[in-house]
Amino acid sequence: MKETIGFIGLGIMGKPMATNLLKAGYPLVAHNRSRAPVKELVALGAQEAFSPQEVASRSDVIITMLPDTPDVELVALGEGGIIEGIRPGSVYIDMSTISPVATRRIAEEFRKKGAEMLDAPVSGGQVGAINATLSIMVGGKEEVFRRCLPIFQAMGKNIVYIGESGAGQVTKACNQIIVAITIGAVSEALLLAERAGVDPARVREALLGGFAQSRILDLHGKRILERNFAPGFKARLQLKDLRIALETGEATGAPLPLTNLVHEQFSTLVAKGDGELDHSALFKLYEEAK
Repeated sequence: MKETIGFIGLGIMGKPMATNLLKAGYPLVAHNRSRAPVKELVALGAQEAFSPQEVASRSDVIITMLPDTPDVELVALGEGGIIEGIRPGSVYIDMSTISPVATRRIAEEFRKKGAEMLDAPVSGGQVGAINATLSIMVGGKEEVFRRCLPIFQAMGKNIVYIGESGAGQVTKACNQIIVAITIGAVSEALLLAERAGVDPARVREALLGGFAQSRILDLHGKRILERNFAPGFKARLQLKDLRIALETGEATGAPLPLTNLVHEQFSTLVAKGDGELDHSALFKLYEEAK
């Protein structure tokens, strides 16, 4: 019999991820601050819970998919939080993107309760969440990872055990550095083509067949050409992830000059009121610059 999974955080990413767990046959207990997505999952066979504590008390494995470090700390450790309901032998999996330092601290608190924690942030965006093709990078005890591997396989395709607690979050920070800097590079290249009087669509087509090929040039390059910045991954969340990368770099003595530059650019984009747009909207900042 499959373990009962509790899922907290049913946003752009969380709701399709939880839906895929239901499709894979897992009993699911769902909770979210707004009730509408919970009702949608209940219609698909999930059970409703009214607090993180209740989710934990009714589940063998509890997953969170939340926006930022303070959200995870509140849901995991706060009053009425997961830690107040979790049973010994249960596993808490945080699939949010948060601080590696906070992750290690939270994991230690759960160990005191006789429970284990995995940090398992994801890459692949809303499309990956819907299609269960996410890349999942996991930190924590390897034996706990192996126990939870079938759960990850219901949500993703490229699932890699990285190392001890916090290793998944460090990996996600590395991922977000590459994503953000590459979005900047693609934006600059397509703007240069356009301003130089060359068809940027044909430039993209040519580059996709060469060494500059990337998924960002492919998918976000298309978004840029179409000026379609409806969010798959919001710019304000990209900014948050870059802040985590910079904080981690400062804590470990790793200089990150390009990360710092693109962080400043995303800060400007968000300050201009475009934080709810897709992170490929960084192109707008370049396009509007004099």
